[in-house]
Amino acid sequence: MQKRVFLIHGWDGSPDSCWFPWLKNELEQRGFAVEVPAMPNPEAPKIEEWIQYLSQLAGDADENTYFVGHSMGCRAILGFLQGIDEAKRIGGAVLVAGWISLSPYAFESEEDKLVAQPWLQMPIDWDRVKKVGNKFVAIFSDDDPFVALEENKATYEEKLGAKIIVEHNKGHFSDDAGVKELPSALAALLEIA
Repeated sequence: MQKRVFLIHGWDGSPDSCWFPWLKNELEQRGFAVEVPAMPNPEAPKIEEWIQYLSQLAGDADENTYFVGHSMGCRAILGFLQGIDEAKRIGGAVLVAGWISLSPYAFESEEDKLVAQPWLQMPIDWDRVKKVGNKFVAIFSDDDPFVALEENKATYEEKLGAKIIVEHNKGHFSDDAGVKELPSALAALLEIA
């Protein structure tokens, strides 16, 4: 059976942003079926909309299904995983610049705080996510202006048993940081798949 990968962009992202086109191409060359959906209302994302949309796309997720998320896309993946049948398992997930907590400098405006607040307050059933998720890799940058590195690294390691990769000078792995290729994400996915 062909392995499927869903690449989930973050807040204000798109299927064409940052390293998604490169990763999609690399994975397709290796025989994966890859979907890079445009998530609803990316400029003001809402948890319920994103999880529901992800559920529609990947509702029949199984051990041949993998996820790669960026930033808020990681939160959507965690929300989706805790909502699927506990008897199911997916192949795994690679979480890039995923956050459970944000740096105090993450918000440019009060409006940004209002958008992020429900995501930050979303409860996560870590045991269920870990059971359903199977294998996790979390990739961070040592100079990400938004993600509190040590705190998030410790959470993913402790709660999910995630393999942790810390890149140097990759910012938030975004267009602003000039990250158009992400070999560590490709290698991580190939390793867990």
